[in-house]
Amino acid sequence: MLSKIMRFFLYLLLFYNGLVFSLSYERVKEDYHKSFVYEKLGDYKNAIRVLMEVYKAYPNGYTVNLRLGWLYYLMGKYENSIYHYKKALKTIPSSLEAKLGLTLPLMAQKKWDEAEQVLYKILATDYYNYYGNLRLCTVLEAQKKYSQQKMVALKMLSVYPTSVPFLVCLAKSYYHLGEKEKAKNLFKDILILDPENLTAKEFLKKLQKTEKGEN
Repeated sequence: MLSKIMRFFLYLLLFYNGLVFSLSYERVKEDYHKSFVYEKLGDYKNAIRVLMEVYKAYPNGYTVNLRLGWLYYLMGKYENSIYHYKKALKTIPSSLEAKLGLTLPLMAQKKWDEAEQVLYKILATDYYNYYGNLRLCTVLEAQKKYSQQKMVALKMLSVYPTSVPFLVCLAKSYYHLGEKEKAKNLFKDILILDPENLTAKEFLKKLQKTEKGEN
């Protein structure tokens, strides 16, 4: 019984908004398998190509659009990626994974404001979403919204106290806000948790030059 229920749920995800199941389950399964194999090989063009029959049969399918959004992002075709992520969201507007996916091509194109709006929608549903908050830190920094970046980092460190990415986010916000001593101490602490952290090393060099009066 469970197997039948799971298969039915999979069909709903794959073919939602499709009027007729025009491809067999085995055919769809085989095309997805080929696509995953091509992706592992870094052959994104063929990973997309083998899904085209599925997409033609179910153009509004959630899963196929989600996957095409991801593959086009990997391929560097960001407008295509955005198009398919948005199609997936039309099918399931509440999907967090589709919203998170959509932020990737938006950020790659430096559409910071649009990415920020999507990320706040994610956090309205899942306040402590790890990747949503981490990407928000990046987006806020890119827009020089350092005070907001600092608040996001502090919020996340209250639940992930040793998270190196959020420690780095907080240290960078200190640096940009002129709290250089706090930044220096925190970057040093980061190197205890992650001795090879390149960002911490880079900023500590900058701080050292500043202390010496060098540009």
